[in-house]
Amino acid sequence: MSIHVLPPQLVNQIAAGEVIERPASIVKELVENCFDANATQITIHIEQGGLRLIRVCDDGVGIEKDDLPLALSRHATSKIASLDDLEHVTSMGFRGEALASICSVAKLTLTSRCKNEPHGWSVCSDGAEQFFDVQPAPHPQGTTVEVCDLFYNTPARRKFLKSDKTEFSHIETLVKRMALSRFELGFTLFHQQKEVLKLTPALDLAQQEQRVAAICSPNFIDNALHLDFEVSGLTLQGWISLPTFSRSQTDMQFFYVNGRLVKDKLVSHAIKQAYSDVLFQGRYAVFVLYLTLDPTEVDVNAHPAKSEVRFRESRAVRSFILSCVQRALANVRPAAMYPSFSPSNDIETDTFEFPQNPQRYQPQIPLNITEPEIYQALYSQPQESSSEIKQTFDTNPNRMVLGYAIAHLHGIYILSETATGMVLVDTHAAHERITYERLKKQYAEGKIATQPLLLPIKITVTPTEAELAENSTDFFESMGFELNRISPETLLLRSQPALLQNGNGEQLVRDVLADLAVNEASYRIQTECNEVLAKMACYGSVRAHRVLTQDEMNALLRELEQTERGGQCNHGRPTWIALSTQDLDKFFMRGQ
Repeated sequence: MSIHVLPPQLVNQIAAGEVIERPASIVKELVENCFDANATQITIHIEQGGLRLIRVCDDGVGIEKDDLPLALSRHATSKIASLDDLEHVTSMGFRGEALASICSVAKLTLTSRCKNEPHGWSVCSDGAEQFFDVQPAPHPQGTTVEVCDLFYNTPARRKFLKSDKTEFSHIETLVKRMALSRFELGFTLFHQQKEVLKLTPALDLAQQEQRVAAICSPNFIDNALHLDFEVSGLTLQGWISLPTFSRSQTDMQFFYVNGRLVKDKLVSHAIKQAYSDVLFQGRYAVFVLYLTLDPTEVDVNAHPAKSEVRFRESRAVRSFILSCVQRALANVRPAAMYPSFSPSNDIETDTFEFPQNPQRYQPQIPLNITEPEIYQALYSQPQESSSEIKQTFDTNPNRMVLGYAIAHLHGIYILSETATGMVLVDTHAAHERITYERLKKQYAEGKIATQPLLLPIKITVTPTEAELAENSTDFFESMGFELNRISPETLLLRSQPALLQNGNGEQLVRDVLADLAVNEASYRIQTECNEVLAKMACYGSVRAHRVLTQDEMNALLRELEQTERGGQCNHGRPTWIALSTQDLDKFFMRGQ
C-alpha cells in the first residue's frame, strides 16, 4: 500500500480521540478557553447529557471577526508563538487543536463580539469545511460556543457513552472542580433548561470557604485546616482535612498546579505519606490544594488532555508538599482547634478565657512514663530501661483547652471541665500518641543503631536496580543499612536497623528500590520503623481500667495539649472529643 496524506477531517478526528473522550471533555476545553479570555462569568447549558447540546458562554475579551475561521483551524492559537512561549505557558489552552477536534466529531457554532464592536460575528462548522462563511450575529461582549449532535458522524464512539444522567454527572463534577480553580469567576450550570449550579465570585477567604463547602460539603470545611506556605518560589495554599475526617476513596482530592487541575502520582504519594500515621488503613484524606511555581519549572505539555504535568525538580516539589502537610498536621493540637498556617509559619490559635477560679488548676504536675526495655534498641548508646520523664507544662488557663480533670470514667475516659463545656479523653489513645511522638523525636535525634547480620544476604536484582542501589548508598546508610554492589546484578546486605531486626531485610531493600525507581524517593524504611515505634508506644501506654489519680489525669491533659498530632492515636482513632454548654443545653432542651 502506498503512503498517502490523510484528509484534514480524519486527522482532526484522530486528534479528537486523544482529547474528547466524552461530553465532559468538551466542556473542559471550552471552559478553559473562557479562563484564558479573562471572563468573569461563565454559563453552561447542557441538553441530554451533552449529546444533543453543549453551550458555553462567557463575557471575556472576545474573538476578532477575521480570527474566527482561524480559531477552528488545527494548530492555530493566540497563546504561544515560539518554543520559548511553550516553555513559559501560563494559559490553560495552548495546543490550538481543541475547537478543530470538536468540529470533526460534532456540529459547532462559534459566535463572538469584542469590546467596542457594534455587533458580534458567527461561524459554523462540521469539520468538513475548508472555507468558512462568517456572518454577523447579535451577541453581548464575549464568546459563545455551541456544540450539537456529538459523535453524529462517528457512531462507534457514541456507543461507548453512558446514559444521559451519567454523562451529565461527569460534566457537573468537572464544572465543580474547575470552579475550585477560579474563585474570582461566577459559574452557572443548566441541564435540560433547569439551573443545577450557581456560584457567585468568591473574593475573600470566607467566600472561598463557602464555595469549597458548597462543592465538597460543609462537613469538610468544618473539619479542615487552611494552609498557606511559601518557600523558595514554591507556594502551597488550600485546605486539608483533619485526620478524623476521611473517606474510603480518593474522590475528594483536588490538586491544582498554577490553576490547572491535575492528577499526579508524586503529589498523591507525598500527601498519603504525610497522613501515614494519623489515618486508619484504607482511609483517604480530603484536600483542595493549590501549588504555584515558576511556569518554567513545570511541563504542562506532558499529556494531550493536559491532565498530567511533569516537574523539573520533582524531588524538591514532593519534599515541599510533604513538609507542608506534615507540619500542618503536626500542629493540630487541642490548643489550636482550627489553626491557620500563614507564610510566617506562625500558628494562629483560638484561645478563650477561663473563669478566675485558681484552686481548679494544678501547677507543673509531672507525668511519669515508664518506657519499655525494647527502647534501648533505638540507639547505639544504652539508655536507662525505666526512666522517669519529668515534664513541665504551660499552665496558663487561657491555653488549657482540655480543661481540668474531674473524674476517670470506667478507668478509660477522663472527664474534664472546660470554660466552654466539657471534654472526654480516651486515656490509652492519648497516652499512646504522646509516647509515640516522644519516641519518634528521640529516634530522629539519636543515631540509628545498626544490627550486623550473622550471614550477609545476597540479593539478585536487575542491572538497573543494582546501579540505583549503588547510587543510593548514602541514603541506605542514613537509614541504617549497609548495602554493597558486588556484581552487575548482585547486592550484599551486611546490616540493617536494629529496630527491624526481625524484619525481612531483603524484601524491604527490593521495595525501597522499587519506590526509588518510580518516585525518586522512599519512605518505606521510615514507615516500617514508625510501625515498630507505634507498637512500642501502644505497649508502653496507660492500659484501660487502670485508674489514674487527678494529678496524673491533669498531667496527661497538659502534655496532650502540647503534643504534635495530638488529636488522634497512632491508629487514627480520636483521642478526645468536646461538648459545648450549648450542646449540653440541647440534650436537655434547656431554653426551649
